[in-house]
This record gives sequence, structure tokens and C-alpha cells, in this order.
Amino acid sequence: MSTRWTSPDPDVTAIMCLCLRLPQLFSMCVAISLVAGRATERGAVGNWSMSIWCFCFAMTLMVFIVEFYGFHSHFPFFWFNFPVTYACYATLLCLSASIIYSITYIQFLPDGPYRDRVIAASAFSCVASVLYAIDVACTWVAYGFKEIPCYVHTLPGLLKVLETFVAYVIFAFIINTSLYLHQPALEWCVAVYSICFIPAALAILLNLGEWEYRLPRPYPIFQLLLTLLSVLLYISALVLWLLYQFYEEFGGQPQRSSDGDCRDELTYDMCTWDQRLAVAILTAINLLVYGADLVYWAHQVSVGTEDQPRDS
Repeated sequence: MSTRWTSPDPDVTAIMCLCLRLPQLFSMCVAISLVAGRATERGAVGNWSMSIWCFCFAMTLMVFIVEFYGFHSHFPFFWFNFPVTYACYATLLCLSASIIYSITYIQFLPDGPYRDRVIAASAFSCVASVLYAIDVACTWVAYGFKEIPCYVHTLPGLLKVLETFVAYVIFAFIINTSLYLHQPALEWCVAVYSICFIPAALAILLNLGEWEYRLPRPYPIFQLLLTLLSVLLYISALVLWLLYQFYEEFGGQPQRSSDGDCRDELTYDMCTWDQRLAVAILTAINLLVYGADLVYWAHQVSVGTEDQPRDS
């Protein structure tokens, strides 16, 4: 049975709201306002970045309202695990949006007022990323998580955050269905990304709600088996994606110059070959993350340090 933790000092919560939440909201609001209304010129990557900023603004506003007005006591789980988990994701999302937006979009824009606005929006996204990172660090200190367990402040929690985040970025690239619909092997790769994303996301939700011990089997063994399956699936996805995207024998394009889209310097989007390469790199990165996760759970099971339900 889960322990009913004591809520942090209201004064600390108010300081967090005023010093972090409001600047986060301001940064996201400015980034959105600078590039809003130019949907036809933003391209797919620009729209993806805009969706991230809108999501972060809405979630931050919700967290601000809950904490500022003290609604957190009405939630059936320890509320303060939620904002720090969200802040981890927001840090990665805003940083990735700034980097990808700059690399794939801003460099192709001609000099002018709109380009300056887009650069400013990317800069505010970077500022928001720093603020969210400070949020994570300050939450650890202010809320005393040395005594209060917080999933994202553990190694498996951070690995799960990375696994789901990298998968999300992969999903952003494979929105372009022309990357894989022509080949069943590539469709399998997309299925792998979805299959592996679901257990990782569920693991985070189970730990946030402190429901992981309601599973029928010991949790470390359950996680070990799921992670092993994910590693095997990602190995198959990486091999098939590389073969069918970059080897001529399997219908791939080994050279960037063979893609006509990559020669068009006026495009606002990444060309198809670059998107294929990005997915391959992200798949390899996530395979490494899952590998580290597998090593962790194998160690937990082998030494017999299975987590036990917390005493009430």
C-alpha cells in the first residue's frame, strides 16, 4: 500500500510557481506568437515544433493552476511526481524542437523580418528548455525527494523517459508515410516503434500512480522480460531499416545525392533521405538506451534486489 506523503510547504510551491512556471509560460507564449499565423510557410517540421510549444504551454498552465490554487490534494496519487516527470519531457522536447527547427528550417529562410522572428522563437524555446531543466533540479531540492521516491530521479525512470522521448521523435519523422508504406519490412519497423513505446509509457504511468506492485508477477522480472523483448525488436528494426533504406540491393538509396528532394534548397522540410538517416540514428540511440535498461534490470534480478511494496 502506498504511503500518503506530506505535501510540500505552500510557500515553496508559490515560489516555484512564480519563479519557474510563469517564465516557462512566458517563453512558450512568445515562441508560439512569433511564428503563429504562417502555417503554409512552416512546413511539417515547423508545425511539429509549434505543436510541442502549444503542448508545453497547455501542460505548464495546468500545473501552475493546480499548484497555485492547491488542487493537488484532490489527486489519487502523489501529485508532485507528475510535474517533475513532465518537466523532464518538456526539457527534452523544447531542446529538440529548437535544434531540429534550426537545422531543418531556419537555415533555408531568406534574410528578413520573418527569419528574425523564427530565430527568436527558437531562442525562446531554448530558454524554456533551460527553465524546465532548472525546474527538475529545484524540485529535487525544494520537495526533498531524497526522502520521497520520485521515479524520474532513478536510473530506470530516466531510461524510460529517454526511451519514450526518442520514440516520440521517431514518430515525428515517420509521419511521412512515403518512408515505409512501399515495403512490408519497413512497416514492421514502424510497428516495432509503436509496440516498444507502449510498455515504456505504461511503466512510467504505473510508477507515477504507484500501481506497479499490482502486477501479477514480481515487477523487476516483468520489466526484464519486456525490456529484453524491446531490445530484440529494436535490433530487427535497425537491421531492416538500414537494409531497405540505404542498400540498393533492397531498393534503398545509399547516396544522398540520389534523392531529388535533397537538391531542392528552397524546401522548408528535411528531404526524404535525411529523414531516413534521422530515423536510423534515432533507432540506434534507442537501442542503446534499451540495452542499458536491460543491463539494469538483469542486475536487479540477478542480485535479488527486487523492489517491495512500500509500507504504509
